[in-house]
Amino acid sequence: MQFTLKTKLAIFMFLQYFIWGSWYVSMGTYMANTLKFGGQDIGAAYGAFAIGAMIAPFFVGLIADRYFASEKLLAALGILGGGLLFTLGKLTTFGGFYPVLILYCASYVPTLALGNSLSLHHLANPKRDFPLIKTLAAVGWIAGGVTLSVLLKGEQSAVQFYLAGVASIVLGLFSLALPHTPPKKTGKDVRIGEVLGLDALALMKKPSFAIFILCMFLICIPLYFYFVNMNLYLTELGWRYTAAKMSLAQVSDVIFLILLPLMLRRLGYKRTIFIGIFAWVTRYLLLATSVNHVEMGTALIFVAILLHGVCYDFLFIAGQLYVNDEANERMRGAAQGFIAFVLWGVGNFVGSTLAGRSQALYTLVQPQGAIAHDWRAIWLPPAWGAAAVLIVFLIFFRDPPRRTKLNVIAGRQEEDLGSP
Repeated sequence: MQFTLKTKLAIFMFLQYFIWGSWYVSMGTYMANTLKFGGQDIGAAYGAFAIGAMIAPFFVGLIADRYFASEKLLAALGILGGGLLFTLGKLTTFGGFYPVLILYCASYVPTLALGNSLSLHHLANPKRDFPLIKTLAAVGWIAGGVTLSVLLKGEQSAVQFYLAGVASIVLGLFSLALPHTPPKKTGKDVRIGEVLGLDALALMKKPSFAIFILCMFLICIPLYFYFVNMNLYLTELGWRYTAAKMSLAQVSDVIFLILLPLMLRRLGYKRTIFIGIFAWVTRYLLLATSVNHVEMGTALIFVAILLHGVCYDFLFIAGQLYVNDEANERMRGAAQGFIAFVLWGVGNFVGSTLAGRSQALYTLVQPQGAIAHDWRAIWLPPAWGAAAVLIVFLIFFRDPPRRTKLNVIAGRQEEDLGSP
């Protein structure tokens, strides 16, 4: 019984992240080179995912948990998302593209929380099985990027949205094969504070927790310079199959996700998260250095890509585990909702917006009319921003007591919210 369940959940995770990996990496290049949108428009488009992340808690908390079985809602969202993705592929003006993208993100982001919740509800041993199932998410992201880049060569065309649209419809239909999961709060009143995780604000009375939240928000600002600009940078360098090559980041993600429990046991939260923030500083310095070093530039860029596992797992997954340990049982769900709202909602929106403005500010028009960018000027500010966050975190954050860290060794990775 559990083997069949785990197989279905693994396929679901694969499809879910195949969709995301098919368009998210290459959308900025498509918008810049094919649709001729400006940097601010591109930043706003990536911020649409943040708007979806801010809408998702209301949707899941006020509607999904009270009225609909999870598998049926996942099916409806998948099919709806497919239709919206097909529509995106036909739009060529920002005024039409942007609102439809927001609608799509608002339909996709809830599937991340619902998929995780459904999995954790039905697995007999989620602490052991959920992280292994979650590795199929990284595999799906890689498969989406490779399919688009190598097989379809569609990084600068609307085919990326058609590919994601087909996968979204398949995900919706496959969701009906998942086990029945009735709504959890039928007939119950749900407070807005509970939906947004505001009950967890009591944790902000702890100085270290407040510093942690502040640093997580601030690090999101330089973080999204990578997602908004990286594929376009590689394209301007003349790289081919950029989405496929960038998917090496997810290979790194799988490796360091496996290493994370060991690192937390040996180093604790402070040093592990410190390494995660330091990896972002290093990543941007490598990218800035690659601009003026033609001979070593390619190697530096590949190192920056392969740092992704450290950048993401040691910072955000470790951070989610820290939040899980700091919160008591009563407010654990609220605490995870709060950190998700800060990271993938507000932090994402601010970071994506500033990244787009930076791209617009350092856009250069060549004599022949071609568009290029001052990439060193784009990559250095997020490096210094991440370094400033690193200093604040190092000085003011304190590790929780040893007894709290022991919970991590027990394997509390089931709180992973599902980012790539």
